[in-house]
Amino acid sequence: MFRIKKLDIFIAKQFGLLFVGTFFICQFVLMMQFLWRYVDELIGKGLTLDVLAQFFWYMGLMLIPQAFPLAILLSSLITFGNLGESSELTAIKAAGISLMKCMRSLILFVIVIAGVSFYFQDVIGPKANKSFAQLLLSMKQKSPELEIPEGIFYDGLPNTNLYVQRKDMDTGRLYGVMIYRQSGSYEDQAIILADSGMLQSTAEKKHLLLTLWSGEWFENMRQQDLGNAAEVPYRRETFTHKQILLDFDGGFNLADASGIASSAKAKSNAQILHDLDSIRTSNDSIGRQFFEEARSYVMSPPQLTTDDSLRIARLTEADVPVLDSLYAQMSGDEQRDVTKGAARQAQNALNDLQMKADYAKFLHRNERTHLIEAIGKYTLALSCIIFFFIGAPLGAIIRKGGLGVPVIISVIVFIVYYIFENSGMRMARDDNWTVWFGKSISTAVLAPLAAFFTYKANNDSTVFNIDAYRLLLMRMFGLRQKRNITRKEVIINDPDYAADTQKLMQINTDINVYSQEHRLLRWPNPVKVFFRAGDDQDIQRISDELEAVIEDLSNTRDAVILHQLNNYPVLATHAHTRPFRRRWLNALTGLILPLGLFFYFRMLRFRLRLYRDLKTIERTSDAIIKRNNEITQ
Repeated sequence: MFRIKKLDIFIAKQFGLLFVGTFFICQFVLMMQFLWRYVDELIGKGLTLDVLAQFFWYMGLMLIPQAFPLAILLSSLITFGNLGESSELTAIKAAGISLMKCMRSLILFVIVIAGVSFYFQDVIGPKANKSFAQLLLSMKQKSPELEIPEGIFYDGLPNTNLYVQRKDMDTGRLYGVMIYRQSGSYEDQAIILADSGMLQSTAEKKHLLLTLWSGEWFENMRQQDLGNAAEVPYRRETFTHKQILLDFDGGFNLADASGIASSAKAKSNAQILHDLDSIRTSNDSIGRQFFEEARSYVMSPPQLTTDDSLRIARLTEADVPVLDSLYAQMSGDEQRDVTKGAARQAQNALNDLQMKADYAKFLHRNERTHLIEAIGKYTLALSCIIFFFIGAPLGAIIRKGGLGVPVIISVIVFIVYYIFENSGMRMARDDNWTVWFGKSISTAVLAPLAAFFTYKANNDSTVFNIDAYRLLLMRMFGLRQKRNITRKEVIINDPDYAADTQKLMQINTDINVYSQEHRLLRWPNPVKVFFRAGDDQDIQRISDELEAVIEDLSNTRDAVILHQLNNYPVLATHAHTRPFRRRWLNALTGLILPLGLFFYFRMLRFRLRLYRDLKTIERTSDAIIKRNNEITQ
């Protein structure tokens, strides 16, 4: 039976406070990233504060489900990182409480957040997406705020290009004005030049009043009023003062949302599943109609005009020679007409097929978009749970709190998730992958990773122990550590110098016997190396006896002996006989020629190193034996 304990409340408080803070940080970062996509729609439009408030409000509602996974990842990393860094997690495990028991209250909390994420996507998200798209469309349709630049043509006015050479910022006067107006066809256009002018908005903000002084007006006269003349006449007017009323809608009006409602993002899951049946039925009927039209075109090709062309249309492939002869009997004009007619009909058929292909592609993409949106609601909610099982175990393994390492890891994990999620969505949308595969690839990649980290953290595994990986690499490349024996602060028992001397002398004798029997400088038989068991028991015994002597002599206070002990090498007891300890693995390696050659020469290297190590042991042992005799005398 699940009962709430003080530990659950303690961890839940730690996680809850961090989750609230990280959520607002992630929400702010996502909103700023999202804002850059639409910054051009906001600048220079003269939008009021209430319109901007609606823009950011709907944007925030849309991004809440995306902020949940990143906030959970970061807060869980920091929570368990802080517990590990302050040794609280060690104390909890020492009390017999496993990591999964520590996480059980947070698991319930994260499941609730996943449910809230799905609710936002299914209920609030569609309404927010619809309102945001309507607001964005209204912003695009709104005329820009009138900020006339100097020295370039300004095209922010309908059917008008305005050029101003210089502006007086204090009086608002414009100097060196040139206006190009085109309200209809090419013939209906005007060019206005003026020494100065002033532009003012009317009270209802529906028009602009342009006042000009000392200028000329050149305007083409409408050609349709004067007949089909070869040249278009124009009129020229010189004025000292003139006022022109220009169309300019300075207000903000919401656009029609009828077309936005059909978008998949503006629908709940129930609406998407309901509309998918209608979309598929409509697509199938249109596809069958296109197929019937194409088949009828092939079965009944369009009839040509001349008698010869009618005969040509009825010919089969077997009548190609007859076709050539009929074509050869035609006159030059008839051949040209037939050729142009055939080319025209082929081009029309090609254009018709291209149009139908584009339309069918659009219909199929609309179906996939609805399915992507429906699946995405579930995968995004599931990512909240997956990110928790990545963040909490990683925090317990790394044991680093604060905003340093957790932020770096969170960014890396989220980038990996974003790459797979975005790539999968694009490939599914473009019909390169199936929708289910494209939308589930990020989950399929991160879910095993979450299970792996949870398993390792629950078993106190050192996944990110750099020393363990360093030792593994050193063993792979045949590297070894040097001894680092220093004088101990407290020595309980002094070493037995006489016994250690006898053991070192015996070790030197065994080394001489071993060197004569094994002859390490000779090339060994490859068959014995790869296909026979070959543990070197003599070297293993010598190494064990030497380590026992070194352990006993490390209790000495003599600096000379301590220095000599550090000269003893660490022996590799089996790498000079065979590559691996398992017999079947050695046999498999020997059968693969390139790999076998690599490990054979690697083994030769270890034999040469062992030969040198044995010589070093003899020299070092002689020096220590001499020093032991001096101490015991």
